[in-house]
Amino acid sequence: MLLFTKLKDNLLKILPFLAVFLLLNSCQEKVTSEPVEVTSKDLQNAVDHVTGIMIHDIFSPPQASRIYVYPNIAAYEIVAQNDPGYKSLSGQIADFTPIPQTSDSLVNYPMAALIAHMDISRTLVFSEEKMKTFSDSLENIWSGKNKPVFDASKAYAMKVVDHMNQWIAKDNYAQTRTMSKFTVDIDDPSRWQPTPPAYMDGIEPHWNKIRPLVLDSAAQFKPEPPPPYSMDKNSDFYKELQEVYDVSEEITEKGDESEEIEIAQFWDCNPYVSVTRGHLMFATKKITPGAHWMGITEIACKDSESDFNKTVYAYAKSSIAMFDAFISCWDEKYRSNLIRPETLINQHIDESWKPILQTPPFPEYSSGHSVVSGAASTVLTDIFGDNFSFMDDTELPFGLPVRGFDSFEAAAAEAAVSRLYGGIHYRAAIDKGLSQGQNVGRWVVENLDMKQ
Repeated sequence: MLLFTKLKDNLLKILPFLAVFLLLNSCQEKVTSEPVEVTSKDLQNAVDHVTGIMIHDIFSPPQASRIYVYPNIAAYEIVAQNDPGYKSLSGQIADFTPIPQTSDSLVNYPMAALIAHMDISRTLVFSEEKMKTFSDSLENIWSGKNKPVFDASKAYAMKVVDHMNQWIAKDNYAQTRTMSKFTVDIDDPSRWQPTPPAYMDGIEPHWNKIRPLVLDSAAQFKPEPPPPYSMDKNSDFYKELQEVYDVSEEITEKGDESEEIEIAQFWDCNPYVSVTRGHLMFATKKITPGAHWMGITEIACKDSESDFNKTVYAYAKSSIAMFDAFISCWDEKYRSNLIRPETLINQHIDESWKPILQTPPFPEYSSGHSVVSGAASTVLTDIFGDNFSFMDDTELPFGLPVRGFDSFEAAAAEAAVSRLYGGIHYRAAIDKGLSQGQNVGRWVVENLDMKQ
């Protein structure tokens, strides 16, 4: 009886410890520790989601280039910390210093890169909740699979985000938000005037004050001036004006199924097209030129079966080139301040004429799509090689068919000439703009040492 009593007392003493042990063991069984693979597809989906938000929020083409580039740089820098095949951009782009490093062995670098990418994207768009909902859905999956790895990866990502945000805040964007609107010079017939149907103010007249990343200055690749303004029918300027009108008339005679109209519409990339029906005016929303080339970058990564790190690299390098290309182009636009073909054709040739594409609200020279396409195609050629053929399905969501290209240069050339077919640019803006963009692209290729 005494032995039984002692056993009972001892059992009562250890029961609480046994209960705690069983509870902890039970909890450990519920916490999974699956390996988490973050793929290039995850990154592509995130970039596509950002594009969708930008369409909804209606960001201008220059603004969109800024929203793409900073998240891509953040993701690239995290990848470069762990992959000896890639080099940091620290000391290579303006004012950029090394991001924080980590010795935490639990960090999943692709996961941290994508977390940083999504968080910075969220802060750069208007519809932050749309981005947060998307990022939360991914983070919940990762946390459920392996919480210790997720926690370590997010903690590191947020340190990088803090570092990036301090750098981003110094690019002069906030300052340009408070600068004056563009003043139209109505006394000079060569100067840009707002165009129908919305007659909007000139967009981003101070974009040349945004800090370039690789360029020495906004004016580094200043193109030669366009032909001098002249309404003399024998002048080079008037001949270019007449060409816009004649090409448009020839295309219109062919009908809506003409190849030229298809090309013009495919590369339209006007994020805000005003539509007037009676007394009602509304907008149809599309991607920007930069978004189209980000889509081409995604296609190239998929076709080449690029892994996560190479996809980050391609996104970062191409978006850097496009960011600087917009600064270069907008610097020239508001320097030359040239009037659009639509205004002069209505005044001097045909008052009822309308271009096939809606004229965007900023000066004519040089052509933004030409500059950006030249820069993007040059960098993508450097990454994926010459004669990289691809099928461009970027415009499918907007009801436009797939177009095939034998190379990035061929796509850029078509994007450039589409502005003539659309009736929104003179020949000089297209040809000189394409060269201007190629110069920017080559400068990026020659001055960024991103691969070992």
